[in-house]
Amino acid sequence: MAMTMSQKILAYHAGLESVEAGQLIMAKLDLVLANDITGPVAIKEFKKSGAESVCESDKIALVMDHFAPNKDIKSAQQCKICRDFAAEQSIENFFDVGKMGIEHALLPEQGLVGAGDLVIGADSHTCTYGALGAFSTGVGSTDIAAGMMSGKCWFKVPSAIKLVLKGKPAKYICGKDVILHIIGMIGVDGALYKSMEFTGGGIKYLSIDDRFTICNMAIEAGAKNGIFPVDEVALDYMKGRFKRQPKIFEADPDAQYERVIEIDMSALKLTVAFPHLPENTKTPEAWGDIKIDQVVIGSCTNGHISDLRIAAGILKGRKVAKNVRAIIIPATNQIYLQAIHEGLVDIFINAGAIVSTPTCGPCLGGYMGILAENERAVSTTNRNFVGRMGHATSEVYLASPYVAAASAVTGKLSSPEEL
Repeated sequence: MAMTMSQKILAYHAGLESVEAGQLIMAKLDLVLANDITGPVAIKEFKKSGAESVCESDKIALVMDHFAPNKDIKSAQQCKICRDFAAEQSIENFFDVGKMGIEHALLPEQGLVGAGDLVIGADSHTCTYGALGAFSTGVGSTDIAAGMMSGKCWFKVPSAIKLVLKGKPAKYICGKDVILHIIGMIGVDGALYKSMEFTGGGIKYLSIDDRFTICNMAIEAGAKNGIFPVDEVALDYMKGRFKRQPKIFEADPDAQYERVIEIDMSALKLTVAFPHLPENTKTPEAWGDIKIDQVVIGSCTNGHISDLRIAAGILKGRKVAKNVRAIIIPATNQIYLQAIHEGLVDIFINAGAIVSTPTCGPCLGGYMGILAENERAVSTTNRNFVGRMGHATSEVYLASPYVAAASAVTGKLSSPEEL
Protein backbone atom coordinates (compact mmCIF):
# COMPACT_ATOMS: atom_id res chain seq x y z
CA MET A 1 0.00 0.00 0.00
CA ALA A 2 1.39 3.41 -1.00
CA MET A 3 2.04 5.71 1.95
CA THR A 4 2.99 9.32 2.62
CA MET A 5 6.14 10.16 4.58
CA SER A 6 4.18 10.67 7.80
CA GLN A 7 2.30 7.41 7.36
CA LYS A 8 5.56 5.50 6.88
CA ILE A 9 6.95 6.85 10.15
CA LEU A 10 3.75 5.89 11.99
CA ALA A 11 3.73 2.41 10.45
CA TYR A 12 7.36 1.84 11.46
CA HIS A 13 6.75 2.84 15.07
CA ALA A 14 3.57 0.76 15.23
CA GLY A 15 5.41 -2.32 13.92
CA LEU A 16 3.12 -2.52 10.89
CA GLU A 17 3.92 -3.02 7.23
CA SER A 18 1.51 -0.29 6.24
CA VAL A 19 -1.16 2.04 7.59
CA GLU A 20 -3.93 4.04 5.95
CA ALA A 21 -5.68 7.31 6.71
CA GLY A 22 -8.23 6.98 9.51
CA GLN A 23 -6.67 3.85 11.00
CA LEU A 24 -6.20 3.76 14.77
CA ILE A 25 -2.77 2.54 15.88
CA MET A 26 -0.62 2.25 18.99
CA ALA A 27 2.96 3.34 18.38
CA LYS A 28 6.24 3.45 20.29
CA LEU A 29 7.55 6.93 21.08
CA ASP A 30 11.05 8.34 20.80
CA LEU A 31 10.38 11.36 23.01
CA VAL A 32 7.67 12.67 25.32
CA LEU A 33 7.75 16.43 26.01
CA ALA A 34 6.07 18.70 28.53
CA ASN A 35 6.70 22.21 29.83
CA ASP A 36 6.07 24.20 33.00
CA ILE A 37 2.39 24.73 32.13
CA THR A 38 1.45 21.29 30.82
CA GLY A 39 3.94 19.21 32.80
CA PRO A 40 2.28 19.60 36.22
CA VAL A 41 -1.06 18.45 34.78
CA ALA A 42 0.59 15.36 33.26
CA ILE A 43 2.46 14.64 36.50
CA LYS A 44 -0.78 14.87 38.48
CA GLU A 45 -2.44 12.35 36.15
CA PHE A 46 0.66 10.13 36.25
CA LYS A 47 0.52 9.97 40.04
CA LYS A 48 -3.27 9.57 40.10
CA SER A 49 -2.89 6.42 37.98
CA GLY A 50 -0.79 4.77 40.67
CA ALA A 51 2.27 4.50 38.45
CA GLU A 52 5.54 4.50 40.37
CA SER A 53 8.11 5.01 37.64
CA VAL A 54 8.30 6.28 34.08
CA CYS A 55 8.84 3.79 31.27
CA GLU A 56 12.13 5.21 29.95
CA SER A 57 13.50 8.31 31.66
CA ASP A 58 15.83 9.16 28.76
CA LYS A 59 12.81 9.49 26.46
CA ILE A 60 11.20 12.25 28.52
CA ALA A 61 12.00 15.97 28.34
CA LEU A 62 10.69 18.64 30.70
CA VAL A 63 11.42 22.23 29.64
CA MET A 64 10.75 25.20 31.90
CA ASP A 65 10.17 27.93 29.32
CA HIS A 66 6.70 29.47 29.39
CA PHE A 67 6.89 31.32 32.72
CA ALA A 68 10.55 30.78 33.53
CA PRO A 69 12.40 32.51 35.07
CA ASN A 70 9.35 32.47 37.32
CA LYS A 71 7.16 35.54 37.03
CA ASP A 72 5.16 34.90 40.23
CA ILE A 73 4.51 32.40 43.02
CA LYS A 74 2.12 30.26 40.98
CA SER A 75 4.59 29.84 38.13
CA ALA A 76 7.33 29.04 40.68
CA GLN A 77 5.12 26.29 42.11
CA GLN A 78 4.52 24.90 38.61
CA CYS A 79 8.25 24.65 37.95
CA LYS A 80 8.85 23.10 41.38
CA ILE A 81 6.39 20.29 40.59
CA CYS A 82 8.34 19.49 37.42
CA ARG A 83 11.71 19.88 39.16
CA ASP A 84 10.77 17.49 41.95
CA PHE A 85 9.33 14.93 39.51
CA ALA A 86 12.46 15.05 37.36
CA ALA A 87 14.58 14.34 40.45
CA GLU A 88 12.29 11.53 41.63
CA GLN A 89 12.29 9.84 38.23
CA SER A 90 15.94 10.54 37.30
CA ILE A 91 14.90 12.46 34.20
CA GLU A 92 18.13 13.82 32.74
CA ASN A 93 16.47 15.94 30.08
CA PHE A 94 15.16 18.47 32.56
CA PHE A 95 15.87 22.01 31.39
CA ASP A 96 15.62 24.73 34.02
CA VAL A 97 16.93 28.29 34.27
CA GLY A 98 20.51 28.37 33.03
CA LYS A 99 20.01 25.28 30.87
CA MET A 100 16.65 25.91 29.30
CA GLY A 101 15.56 27.48 26.07
CA ILE A 102 12.24 27.70 24.26
CA GLU A 103 11.39 24.02 23.95
CA HIS A 104 10.93 23.72 20.19
CA ALA A 105 14.27 25.40 19.47
CA LEU A 106 16.04 23.69 22.36
CA LEU A 107 15.26 20.04 21.64
CA PRO A 108 16.60 20.03 18.06
CA GLU A 109 19.65 22.03 19.20
CA GLN A 110 20.37 19.48 21.94
CA GLY A 111 20.03 16.55 19.53
CA LEU A 112 16.99 15.08 21.26
CA VAL A 113 14.84 14.92 18.11
CA GLY A 114 15.71 13.99 14.55
CA ALA A 115 14.84 12.22 11.32
CA GLY A 116 12.38 9.34 11.60
CA ASP A 117 11.46 10.06 15.20
CA LEU A 118 7.96 9.86 16.62
CA VAL A 119 7.50 12.64 19.18
CA ILE A 120 4.56 13.87 21.23
CA GLY A 121 4.53 17.05 23.26
CA ALA A 122 1.99 18.75 25.48
CA ASP A 123 2.34 21.89 23.39
CA SER A 124 0.68 22.47 20.04
CA HIS A 125 3.86 23.67 18.34
CA THR A 126 5.57 20.31 18.83
CA CYS A 127 5.02 19.95 15.08
CA THR A 128 8.22 22.02 14.64
CA TYR A 129 10.47 18.94 14.44
CA GLY A 130 9.05 17.94 11.08
CA ALA A 131 11.77 20.20 9.68
CA LEU A 132 14.18 17.35 10.47
CA GLY A 133 11.95 14.64 9.02
CA ALA A 134 10.30 13.62 12.30
CA PHE A 135 6.61 12.98 12.91
CA SER A 136 5.94 15.26 15.86
CA THR A 137 2.63 16.49 17.14
CA GLY A 138 0.96 18.15 20.09
CA VAL A 139 -1.26 16.17 22.45
CA GLY A 140 -3.05 16.70 25.76
CA SER A 141 -1.43 16.34 29.16
CA THR A 142 -3.31 13.08 29.85
CA ASP A 143 -1.72 11.53 26.76
CA ILE A 144 1.65 12.77 28.01
CA ALA A 145 1.06 10.99 31.33
CA ALA A 146 0.22 7.77 29.45
CA GLY A 147 3.30 8.23 27.24
CA MET A 148 5.54 8.64 30.28
CA MET A 149 4.10 5.46 31.78
CA SER A 150 4.08 3.24 28.70
CA GLY A 151 6.40 4.78 26.11
CA LYS A 152 3.51 4.56 23.66
CA CYS A 153 0.63 6.65 22.34
CA TRP A 154 -2.39 5.99 20.17
CA PHE A 155 -2.81 7.83 16.87
CA LYS A 156 -5.42 8.19 14.21
CA VAL A 157 -3.40 8.03 11.00
CA PRO A 158 -3.83 11.36 9.17
CA SER A 159 -4.47 11.94 5.51
CA ALA A 160 -2.18 14.47 3.84
CA ILE A 161 -1.87 17.65 1.83
CA LYS A 162 1.12 17.84 -0.51
CA LEU A 163 2.66 21.32 -0.75
CA VAL A 164 5.02 21.64 -3.71
CA LEU A 165 7.41 24.54 -3.13
CA LYS A 166 8.92 25.97 -6.31
CA GLY A 167 11.21 28.87 -7.12
CA LYS A 168 13.70 30.92 -5.13
CA PRO A 169 12.32 33.43 -2.62
CA ALA A 170 13.07 37.08 -3.39
CA LYS A 171 15.06 39.41 -1.14
CA TYR A 172 13.48 39.84 2.33
CA ILE A 173 11.24 36.76 1.86
CA CYS A 174 11.77 33.99 4.40
CA GLY A 175 10.05 30.95 5.88
CA LYS A 176 7.60 33.09 7.87
CA ASP A 177 6.23 34.62 4.67
CA VAL A 178 5.90 31.16 3.10
CA ILE A 179 3.82 29.68 5.91
CA LEU A 180 1.71 32.81 6.42
CA HIS A 181 0.95 32.83 2.69
CA ILE A 182 -0.14 29.18 2.89
CA ILE A 183 -2.32 29.74 5.96
CA GLY A 184 -3.86 32.78 4.30
CA MET A 185 -4.64 30.61 1.30
CA ILE A 186 -6.15 27.55 3.01
CA GLY A 187 -7.35 29.02 6.32
CA VAL A 188 -6.82 28.08 9.95
CA ASP A 189 -8.76 24.84 9.44
CA GLY A 190 -7.56 24.15 5.92
CA ALA A 191 -5.38 21.23 6.99
CA LEU A 192 -7.48 20.02 9.90
CA TYR A 193 -5.98 16.78 11.29
CA LYS A 194 -3.92 16.33 8.13
CA SER A 195 -0.21 16.06 7.49
CA MET A 196 1.24 19.03 5.65
CA GLU A 197 3.98 17.39 3.57
CA PHE A 198 6.36 19.84 1.93
CA THR A 199 8.25 18.90 -1.21
CA GLY A 200 9.50 20.43 -4.47
CA GLY A 201 12.66 21.93 -5.93
CA GLY A 202 12.30 25.16 -3.98
CA ILE A 203 13.09 23.41 -0.70
CA LYS A 204 16.81 23.74 -1.42
CA TYR A 205 16.46 27.50 -0.98
CA LEU A 206 15.04 27.15 2.54
CA SER A 207 17.45 27.09 5.47
CA ILE A 208 16.86 24.71 8.35
CA ASP A 209 15.59 27.68 10.38
CA ASP A 210 13.09 28.51 7.62
CA ARG A 211 11.87 24.92 7.78
CA PHE A 212 11.54 25.03 11.56
CA THR A 213 9.41 28.16 11.19
CA ILE A 214 7.19 26.61 8.52
CA CYS A 215 6.60 23.36 10.42
CA ASN A 216 6.11 25.27 13.67
CA MET A 217 3.07 27.03 12.22
CA ALA A 218 1.53 23.98 10.53
CA ILE A 219 -0.76 23.76 13.56
CA GLU A 220 -2.05 27.26 12.71
CA ALA A 221 -3.62 25.68 9.61
CA GLY A 222 -5.10 22.96 11.84
CA ALA A 223 -2.57 20.34 10.74
CA LYS A 224 -1.68 17.24 12.73
CA ASN A 225 1.93 17.74 11.68
CA GLY A 226 4.17 19.40 9.12
CA ILE A 227 7.12 17.56 7.60
CA PHE A 228 9.99 18.09 5.16
CA PRO A 229 11.99 15.43 3.32
CA VAL A 230 15.42 14.70 4.79
CA ASP A 231 18.07 16.30 2.57
CA GLU A 232 21.63 17.51 3.04
CA VAL A 233 20.46 20.63 4.86
CA ALA A 234 18.69 18.53 7.50
CA LEU A 235 21.51 15.99 7.71
CA ASP A 236 24.12 18.75 8.14
CA TYR A 237 22.12 20.16 11.04
CA MET A 238 21.84 16.77 12.74
CA LYS A 239 25.48 15.77 12.15
CA GLY A 240 27.37 15.65 15.45
CA ARG A 241 24.21 16.75 17.25
CA PHE A 242 21.44 14.14 16.95
CA LYS A 243 21.87 11.47 19.62
CA ARG A 244 20.46 8.63 17.51
CA GLN A 245 20.97 7.41 13.98
CA PRO A 246 18.68 9.27 11.56
CA LYS A 247 16.00 7.10 9.95
CA ILE A 248 15.05 8.45 6.56
CA PHE A 249 11.56 7.83 5.23
CA GLU A 250 10.31 8.97 1.83
CA ALA A 251 6.79 9.18 0.51
CA ASP A 252 5.88 6.65 -2.15
CA PRO A 253 5.56 8.17 -5.65
CA ASP A 254 1.94 7.01 -5.80
CA ALA A 255 1.02 8.07 -2.27
CA GLN A 256 -2.49 9.50 -1.97
CA TYR A 257 -3.03 13.14 -1.01
CA GLU A 258 -6.31 14.88 -0.34
CA ARG A 259 -4.99 17.95 -2.04
CA VAL A 260 -1.88 19.11 -3.92
CA ILE A 261 -0.96 22.79 -3.67
CA GLU A 262 1.83 24.42 -5.67
CA ILE A 263 3.54 27.52 -4.26
CA ASP A 264 5.82 29.67 -6.42
CA MET A 265 8.06 31.14 -3.75
CA SER A 266 9.65 33.52 -6.25
CA ALA A 267 6.31 35.31 -6.51
CA LEU A 268 5.71 35.69 -2.77
CA LYS A 269 5.56 39.11 -1.12
CA LEU A 270 6.16 40.12 2.48
CA THR A 271 3.16 38.73 4.35
CA VAL A 272 1.66 39.82 7.67
CA ALA A 273 -1.23 38.23 9.56
CA PHE A 274 -3.54 40.96 10.84
CA PRO A 275 -5.66 40.52 13.97
CA HIS A 276 -7.17 38.25 15.06
CA LEU A 277 -6.32 35.11 13.08
CA PRO A 278 -3.18 33.82 11.34
CA GLU A 279 -5.27 33.41 8.16
CA ASN A 280 -6.01 37.16 7.97
CA THR A 281 -2.97 37.82 5.80
CA LYS A 282 -2.11 40.92 3.84
CA THR A 283 0.80 42.05 1.67
CA PRO A 284 2.35 45.57 1.81
CA GLU A 285 -0.03 47.29 -0.59
CA ALA A 286 -2.91 46.49 1.81
CA TRP A 287 -1.22 47.28 5.12
CA GLY A 288 -2.19 50.91 5.41
CA ASP A 289 -0.91 53.14 8.22
CA ILE A 290 -0.73 50.94 11.34
CA LYS A 291 1.03 52.69 14.22
CA ILE A 292 2.50 50.33 16.80
CA ASP A 293 3.58 50.31 20.44
CA GLN A 294 5.73 47.19 20.64
CA VAL A 295 7.86 44.81 18.58
CA VAL A 296 8.73 41.27 19.68
CA ILE A 297 11.43 39.33 17.84
CA GLY A 298 11.84 35.81 19.19
CA SER A 299 9.75 32.75 20.14
CA CYS A 300 9.91 29.12 19.03
CA THR A 301 8.91 30.39 15.59
CA ASN A 302 11.54 33.06 14.94
CA GLY A 303 14.07 33.14 17.78
CA HIS A 304 16.83 31.39 15.82
CA ILE A 305 20.27 32.88 15.25
CA SER A 306 19.37 33.58 11.61
CA ASP A 307 16.35 35.60 12.78
CA LEU A 308 18.50 37.64 15.15
CA ARG A 309 21.00 38.28 12.36
CA ILE A 310 18.18 39.55 10.15
CA ALA A 311 16.96 41.86 12.89
CA ALA A 312 20.47 43.13 13.62
CA GLY A 313 21.03 43.80 9.92
CA ILE A 314 18.00 46.08 9.91
CA LEU A 315 18.68 47.76 13.28
CA LYS A 316 22.42 48.36 12.84
CA GLY A 317 23.10 52.09 12.84
CA ARG A 318 19.43 52.86 13.43
CA LYS A 319 17.27 53.61 16.46
CA VAL A 320 14.01 52.14 17.67
CA ALA A 321 11.26 54.70 17.15
CA LYS A 322 10.13 56.87 20.05
CA ASN A 323 7.33 55.29 22.08
CA VAL A 324 8.04 51.80 20.67
CA ARG A 325 9.26 49.00 22.93
CA ALA A 326 11.50 46.53 21.07
CA ILE A 327 12.01 43.18 22.79
CA ILE A 328 14.49 40.62 21.44
CA ILE A 329 14.26 37.07 22.80
CA PRO A 330 16.89 34.52 21.70
CA ALA A 331 15.30 31.07 21.66
CA THR A 332 18.08 29.29 23.60
CA ASN A 333 21.09 30.14 25.71
CA GLN A 334 23.36 28.86 22.95
CA ILE A 335 21.74 31.24 20.48
CA TYR A 336 21.98 34.06 23.05
CA LEU A 337 25.70 33.39 23.53
CA GLN A 338 26.30 33.25 19.79
CA ALA A 339 24.45 36.56 19.39
CA ILE A 340 26.77 38.09 22.00
CA HIS A 341 29.88 36.75 20.26
CA GLU A 342 28.70 38.04 16.88
CA GLY A 343 28.04 41.50 18.30
CA LEU A 344 24.31 41.29 17.67
CA VAL A 345 23.40 42.11 21.26
CA ASP A 346 25.48 45.30 21.04
CA ILE A 347 23.51 46.31 17.96
CA PHE A 348 20.18 45.65 19.67
CA ILE A 349 21.01 47.58 22.81
CA ASN A 350 22.58 50.48 20.91
CA ALA A 351 19.39 50.67 18.83
CA GLY A 352 17.30 50.99 21.98
CA ALA A 353 15.97 47.44 22.22
CA ILE A 354 16.17 45.08 25.18
CA VAL A 355 17.42 41.50 25.08
CA SER A 356 15.67 38.93 27.27
CA THR A 357 16.69 35.55 28.61
CA PRO A 358 15.15 32.74 26.52
CA THR A 359 11.44 32.45 27.35
CA CYS A 360 8.06 32.11 25.67
CA GLY A 361 7.11 35.21 27.67
CA PRO A 362 4.92 37.60 25.68
CA CYS A 363 3.93 35.11 22.97
CA LEU A 364 1.20 33.64 25.16
CA GLY A 365 0.58 36.78 27.19
CA GLY A 366 2.73 35.48 30.03
CA TYR A 367 5.15 38.28 30.85
CA MET A 368 8.15 40.16 29.40
CA GLY A 369 6.02 42.33 27.10
CA ILE A 370 2.30 42.34 27.94
CA LEU A 371 0.13 44.74 25.92
CA ALA A 372 -2.16 47.31 27.52
CA GLU A 373 -5.59 48.37 26.33
CA ASN A 374 -5.68 49.20 22.58
CA GLU A 375 -1.93 48.68 22.14
CA ARG A 376 -0.54 47.10 18.98
CA ALA A 377 2.48 44.84 18.49
CA VAL A 378 4.29 43.53 15.46
CA SER A 379 5.60 40.15 16.48
CA THR A 380 7.50 37.20 15.02
CA THR A 381 5.43 34.83 17.17
CA ASN A 382 2.83 32.38 15.88
CA ARG A 383 -0.63 33.40 17.16
CA ASN A 384 -2.61 36.61 17.22
CA PHE A 385 -5.93 35.61 18.76
CA VAL A 386 -7.94 38.12 20.82
CA GLY A 387 -6.00 38.86 24.02
CA ARG A 388 -3.10 36.62 23.01
CA MET A 389 -0.40 39.07 24.16
CA GLY A 390 -2.34 41.02 26.76
CA HIS A 391 -5.50 43.12 26.99
CA ALA A 392 -8.52 41.91 25.02
CA THR A 393 -8.50 45.11 22.95
CA SER A 394 -4.81 44.86 22.05
CA GLU A 395 -3.71 43.70 18.60
CA VAL A 396 -0.90 41.44 17.38
CA TYR A 397 0.41 41.51 13.80
CA LEU A 398 2.37 38.37 12.91
CA ALA A 399 5.38 39.06 10.73
CA SER A 400 8.90 38.02 9.74
CA PRO A 401 11.97 39.40 11.53
CA TYR A 402 12.56 41.67 8.50
CA VAL A 403 9.18 43.34 8.92
CA ALA A 404 9.32 43.36 12.73
CA ALA A 405 12.73 45.07 12.83
CA ALA A 406 11.77 47.60 10.16
CA SER A 407 8.56 48.39 12.06
CA ALA A 408 10.54 48.96 15.25
CA VAL A 409 12.51 51.68 13.44
CA THR A 410 9.57 53.45 11.77
CA GLY A 411 7.05 53.07 14.59
CA LYS A 412 4.47 51.61 12.23
CA LEU A 413 3.93 48.39 10.30
CA SER A 414 6.63 48.65 7.64
CA SER A 415 8.60 46.84 4.97
CA PRO A 416 12.41 46.96 5.19
CA GLU A 417 12.28 48.57 1.75
CA GLU A 418 10.81 51.68 3.41
CA LEU A 419 14.00 52.36 5.39
